[in-house]
Amino acid sequence: MFETHMNTFRAEMGEKGLDVALITDDDNVYYLTGYYDYLHMEFGRPTILIVPRDGASLLITPTIDLNTAQSAARVDKIAAWNDGIGAEWRTELPAAVKGVTLIGIEPDHMPALVRRYVDELVGTQYLISITPILSEMRMIKSTQELQLARHAGQVANAMMDAGRAAIGDCVPEYEIAIATSQAGTRKAAELLTAHYGDVDMSPNTHFLQIMASGETITKTHHRATTRIMRRGEPVFLCFCGMTNFHRFKLGFDRTFWIGEMMDPSQAAVYEVALASQQAALDALRPGVTAESIHAAYAEVIQGAGYEYPFRCGRATGFSFLEAPQLVTGDTTTLQPGMVLAVDGSVAVDNFRAQIGDSFIITQDGYEPVTYHPKKIDQLIV
Repeated sequence: MFETHMNTFRAEMGEKGLDVALITDDDNVYYLTGYYDYLHMEFGRPTILIVPRDGASLLITPTIDLNTAQSAARVDKIAAWNDGIGAEWRTELPAAVKGVTLIGIEPDHMPALVRRYVDELVGTQYLISITPILSEMRMIKSTQELQLARHAGQVANAMMDAGRAAIGDCVPEYEIAIATSQAGTRKAAELLTAHYGDVDMSPNTHFLQIMASGETITKTHHRATTRIMRRGEPVFLCFCGMTNFHRFKLGFDRTFWIGEMMDPSQAAVYEVALASQQAALDALRPGVTAESIHAAYAEVIQGAGYEYPFRCGRATGFSFLEAPQLVTGDTTTLQPGMVLAVDGSVAVDNFRAQIGDSFIITQDGYEPVTYHPKKIDQLIV
């Protein structure tokens, strides 16, 4: 998978006349080489993948991560650097860009200190963004990536089932987070053991649980707290950050009620949210534009008298947010092999309903990869 990605990228570089590319986004480094770690720029440790159009690829990484890089990175050479020794991560860059006329960089994902050095090293007239190349490449998933998506869906389903089972009267929110994390980790471990040979890949979920209950339900990205949930309250669970199997991300959301729906007016709001997702799914197929999916969803919401909504969804993969986005202005044509999160969502002053699932675009429609009931009577727990 990674070798194919690298070869395709180099072919694209040739078509664009690029001499060398400097890859600094962690997800793109992984996409091209299979190398990943968890503490790079967060700890002031630049990691740079140098890809010449012709010649040996080079991974610049901290000495502290050298063993991991040697184990995982599909590159020709590795240059390890240490704090305070020589020019550190800068050492290899002058030779890499010497005599070249066009250098590809990731402007939005290049750490500021690296960008400053690159600007000093070569004139900005020699720099061009390679983000469009990589974004377009990553839109269509390979067979191996689609397997990851389906397995990520199994992890997400296990997490949702566990979260649902843990919801109850007098239960603190954090207990839901514990239940979902444990279930996701166990399912991921099962899948890794059965299907993958990467012994270093962690099954653990490592993202704070997005959830809200009761009066916090309108806080879209609220995290699990010590709040005690009560009968009749709504509960929102979102796994957009936590569903991260083998680095593949998905979107998945549900709204529940504890024992009963205390405020019956919430039913009408929820039904519109559900209808908006269904309208998007009715339009979802290859050959249509990304923005047309959003239009179908927004028409239902606005037609019911609610405000113009946020985007309907987005593509996912090795990043939480990829191209295309299901939003007004994105005219990308949907193609088989894309993986998309598709939502239905309506918010009012004191309530917010959201349903979200992930899908693979197929030759004639779509394949769901997340599953959980959606009807109100199935969501009262």
